[in-house]
Amino acid sequence: MKVRGERECQSCGARWSYYETGSVECPDCGALRSVGVDDRTAHTDAPAILDLTPHRVRFGEARGTLPEEGVDDLKADLREYARKRGFIRGGDLLPLDDTYLAARELLEAVDLYDRLRDPTDRDREYLLALLAGADDGDRPPSEAVPESLREARGMAAVRAVDEYRSDLLAFLDELSATEDGEAADADASAPTVSVDGDDPRSRIDPTRELLERLRDRTKRAEALTGDVPSGDADALVDAADALGDYVRTGDEAALDRARARLSDAET
Repeated sequence: MKVRGERECQSCGARWSYYETGSVECPDCGALRSVGVDDRTAHTDAPAILDLTPHRVRFGEARGTLPEEGVDDLKADLREYARKRGFIRGGDLLPLDDTYLAARELLEAVDLYDRLRDPTDRDREYLLALLAGADDGDRPPSEAVPESLREARGMAAVRAVDEYRSDLLAFLDELSATEDGEAADADASAPTVSVDGDDPRSRIDPTRELLERLRDRTKRAEALTGDVPSGDADALVDAADALGDYVRTGDEAALDRARARLSDAET
């Protein structure tokens, strides 16, 4: 969507950033009537904080199977976080960040772990390591992912890359319209997205071409329900993130990195 990020309250005159609060309610007086005072920009990200402290307390004492009520609560919090997140904020393209990836992987891992007949100590250690570090964006290295749970990393990569690819394509559409001198939003008087460097238009076609390859590789992993080597899953994520870096900066090294990681995912 496109929003006017700087809001002004029509009751008390206070100003605030919609990008920071995600709300049109005035933070000073609580009034709901406000107006945007800047140009519209593309925006898909909502304010979201991932705090897993209560779940760490609960699951730190668990042995074997997880408490059903706790699992449902944890999944609900992770889904809510993922639902709010996007990768365009105020016209800027964001990286595919580690906290989002860790939240996605933890969501998949909890579901998979809960269905294991006889989880091992290594399975539990991996799950608790994810839980311990997810809100700081820390994930176990690919070699630490147990075979019995590698589908979690694979499906997390599939979900995350699909979401990032969708926002990146939308960003390219806005960038293309801007470069054509046509506002993608009829009401817009300024570009709805922004990037660094010269000649942003030259980045569009190479990115779209590699996004098609990325889509194909992601679909293959999805068809296997994520049951791919963890290194291959990480390669998909790295390729998507490198493409975002290329679009933001125009750095050819980032484009080369995306190509290389896609080749890694094909092996």
